[in-house]
Amino acid sequence: MEPKYVNESRAVKSSHVLPLDTNNHGTMFGGKLMSYIDDIAAISAIRHARNLVVTASTDSVDFLNPIKEGYSVCLESFVTWTHRTSMEVFVKVIAENMVTGERKLCATSFLTFVALGKDGKPTDVAKVIPQSDEEIMLHESAPSRNEIRRLRRDDSKRFAKIFTTKKPWE
Repeated sequence: MEPKYVNESRAVKSSHVLPLDTNNHGTMFGGKLMSYIDDIAAISAIRHARNLVVTASTDSVDFLNPIKEGYSVCLESFVTWTHRTSMEVFVKVIAENMVTGERKLCATSFLTFVALGKDGKPTDVAKVIPQSDEEIMLHESAPSRNEIRRLRRDDSKRFAKIFTTKKPWE
């Protein structure tokens, strides 16, 4: 399988932050932004894999600055690194005051997706070729994030053995 350049998976999406998108502070709901993040990241993962994908994990969402009502929000995503069937996707979120033109980085996120073949089972994905300084930095630091994901997943499996689906009153 031929490796692919990061730019082949890059996706950009912009939206106007409207009153129904905001909380009582007049800033964008975190959950709404997380939905946008998952959506744009999935587009990047599908572009890279050229197969359907599933979200395996949202590894992190770091909210750095609030996004105010009336601003625009622009999300950019791309695949930073791949394993055999999984892809790490980075998303950055920039808010813009539409009147002044001031822009701020408001959130960053890493997600993991697994590519699915026509049979619905995980399928191999191409390696990534980073080019820019940003892409190279993210690509080179990805194996350590992958190890953290593996440890967290092991913890989740251990928790699953302890937690029950029984009703609390039973």
